[in-house]
This record gives sequence, C-alpha cells and structure tokens, in this order.
Amino acid sequence: MIHLGKVGITETILRDAHQSLIATRMTTEEMLPVLEILDDIGFHSLECWGGATFDSCLRFLNEDPWERLRTLRKKMPKTKLQMLFRGQNMLGYRHYADDIVEYFVQKSVANGIDIIRIFDALNDIRNLETSIKAASKESGAHVQVAVSYTTSPVHNIDYFVKYAKELENTGADSICIKDMAGLLVPYETYELVKALKENVKIPIQLHSHFTAGIADMVMIKGIEAGADIIDTALSPLAMGTSHPATESMVAALAGSEYDTGLNLEKLNEATKYFSKLRHKYLENSQLNPKMLEVDTNALIYQVPGGMLSNLVSQLKQAGKEDKLLEVLEEVPRVRKDAGYPPLVTPSSQIVGSQAVFNVIGGERYKMVTKEFKGLVRGEYGRTPVPIEPEFSKKIIDDEQPITCRPADLLEPELDKMRSEVSEWYEQEEDILTYAQFDQVAVKFFEDRRNKKYGIDSKHLNTEAQVHPV
Repeated sequence: MIHLGKVGITETILRDAHQSLIATRMTTEEMLPVLEILDDIGFHSLECWGGATFDSCLRFLNEDPWERLRTLRKKMPKTKLQMLFRGQNMLGYRHYADDIVEYFVQKSVANGIDIIRIFDALNDIRNLETSIKAASKESGAHVQVAVSYTTSPVHNIDYFVKYAKELENTGADSICIKDMAGLLVPYETYELVKALKENVKIPIQLHSHFTAGIADMVMIKGIEAGADIIDTALSPLAMGTSHPATESMVAALAGSEYDTGLNLEKLNEATKYFSKLRHKYLENSQLNPKMLEVDTNALIYQVPGGMLSNLVSQLKQAGKEDKLLEVLEEVPRVRKDAGYPPLVTPSSQIVGSQAVFNVIGGERYKMVTKEFKGLVRGEYGRTPVPIEPEFSKKIIDDEQPITCRPADLLEPELDKMRSEVSEWYEQEEDILTYAQFDQVAVKFFEDRRNKKYGIDSKHLNTEAQVHPV
C-alpha cells in the first residue's frame, strides 16, 4: 500500500513518556528550558496534557495544571498541543455530568489545546458522544477518538473496524489505535491498519508501548499498511514501558516514501537536554531501571506498566509480594468474568485490585471492591461481552444493573460545583479542578492561598499512597 505524504510524529515526552516511566513527576520548571527547541522541530503534535498529568500536578507537584497548559501554549506557539481525555470520566475516575464534561472540553481548548484524544475504557461509544460533540461542534478542536486496543475472543479486526466506523460517523476527525498495554504485534498491526484504512476515510494514528520490546516493529508495519501518524518519545525517556524512540524512528524512515521530514540535528538538541533529566531521575530513584526492561509477560497477562507498578505496591503494603505471579495469572480470569474490558484507566485499576483481593483473600470474590461491583453493575458503561447473569448476581446481589448510558442518571453538576468551590475560587478553571479531585483540589487551593499571603505551610500532597497514574 502506498502511503500518501510523510508520516507525522506525535512526541509524547511531556506526557505519556514520563507518565509511563516516572509516574508523571516531570515538573513544569523542568520542561521550560527545552520548550522553544521542541517547538522548532516540526512535530505533527506534542502530547503534553491530560492523562495523569492533571492529577499529579495537584497531588504531588503542587502545580496548577491549567497554568502549566497556558505556559506550554505561550512557549510553543507553532506546534499543535494534544491532550488525552477519558470521555465521560474526563481526567478523574468516575463519570461526570454532561455539563461538566462540556465545560472542561471548552476550557481545555480555550487554554491552548488543539487536538483532544478521547477514549473510553470499555469502547462504549455512548460514553464518548458528549465530549466529541463538545470538542468538534462547540470548541472547534481536532477530535481524535481512540480505540482501546486489547485481545479477547471478541476483540478482532471486525470488532475494531465496526467501532471505527461508528466513531467516524459520530464526528471523529481521526482515529488512534491506542495500545496502552503493548499488546500489538507487527503482522497483526499491518492487517488491522490495512482494514481500518479500507473502511474509514479519516487519518489513522498508531500508539503502542514498548513494554514487550516490539513497538518499533509494530510502528513500521503499521506505517507500511497506511498509518498516517505515530506516537514516539525522545530517547532519554523512551522504550521500556514508554514508546519507541523518536530519533530511531525518524532515522529508520529517512529517505523512504515514509520520511517524517524531521531533522535529527534539531532532535539532538532536545535529546541532550532530556538526557540530563534522565540522569537526575535515575540518581534520585524516580526512574526505576526495571521500567526500562523488556517484559514479554505483557503479551500473556495484558497488564500495562502503570497497572503493574500498582499491583506491586498493593502487594507490598499487604506483605504479599511473593504473590505477584499468582495475581498476574488471576488478572485474565477476572477480566473474563467482567466481560473482557480493555485494561486501561480506570478498568485496569478495578480489575487489578480485584485480582489482588482474590489472591490474598484465599477465595475468589470473597471480598469485592466497590469499583468492581460498579463495573459489573454497569456504572462505567457496557462491557464488550455481556456479563454472565449468575456471576452478576453473585457480585451485585439484587441491585438493578444499569443498561442506559451511565451519565443519563446524573443531574447537572456545574452550578453545584461552582457553589462548593466559591471559598477557594480564583479562576473559572478551579470549578473543573474541584469537580474532579475535590479534597485534593482543596488542599492545593489552600496552599495556593497561603503562598499568596506569605504563609509558609507544608503541602499535604506528598503522602505515600497507591494511586492510578
């Protein structure tokens, strides 16, 4: 298949790369010296916001995520800025009312976002409709909708093509194959991309993590099948649970019909800067060398890197670190019981935590988390495979399953949130910050006020805890 035009590169070092390798701890101050260099390179886009960056800014870095976005926009005027958005979950971990979702999308674009990559953990299109409409029709952003890639008895090429057609008809401007767990293999990727290109008329982007050590080959075969854009990360924070190295992919495609048009010398300027940061992260143990290792277990257990680190933390807290293999073996069984959800936030944390409880409890489903009950009940949407009625009854007893779009059960929230945050209000965006992270946001607002009036107070966001990143 002949590729039309050069391959675009979405650089992820300011979001998914450091989210994958150092739990999203890169600060805005660390980013500042390299922003103008990045802006001059000519990327298709620069993913720099959304995902876990919002939570980490508030919870761990004592930064206003909105101020970060405004700074990035000011320093990189030439490059399209991209964010990751969890549809009806926004950047939090529950479903939010439509008026909150719409307002968040509007404010994201107003503060500098050009491309919004929207996805739903269950590939339930009902959970995407509000944010797609808000981004395209009301805000004028480029709407890229992601297909959460996974494997199961129902997740085949026909499934993904059907879903992609629905996304195109709903208003997607482009489609991303989002392989968050690094499950894609080269030749299957070729067939999948080829089928998508034959059935939809909008650009296809490819996103795959390097966990199993084959994502660069996945990218090459995807490009040969017609993928228009690929996600990469500059080499100091590439590979491992991150993405293929930008420089390597640019060099591999140079001089071919897929040439990216990017200059290696310009890329090298940015690489030199991030190499210093990498050394710092290694020295202060933010970057665990284990996160850089190839782990083909990802292809067996389908556990994304961030989920794996959470499982280890949970077992460590329980004094059961020796049970990790049992938990990894239990994850696919729990996933099957729960209707084969793709493992990505929040479903990855829900399935993973339940697998831990099943193993350390000594009996499967003796203890059931509130979130797992919610998944089975339908609070997060429709699972890819209907859950067996007998299993559903075991988990939720006589509670009524939710069969409608979950957000249809939610009353408008914006005015309520505006009222609740009034004591701390300094900007409209504070309403949205509070709506997602309530008490964490209040701690941040409190510290912000103390700084404003010269009060020295220790920020409380450094407490150790297991948290999805």
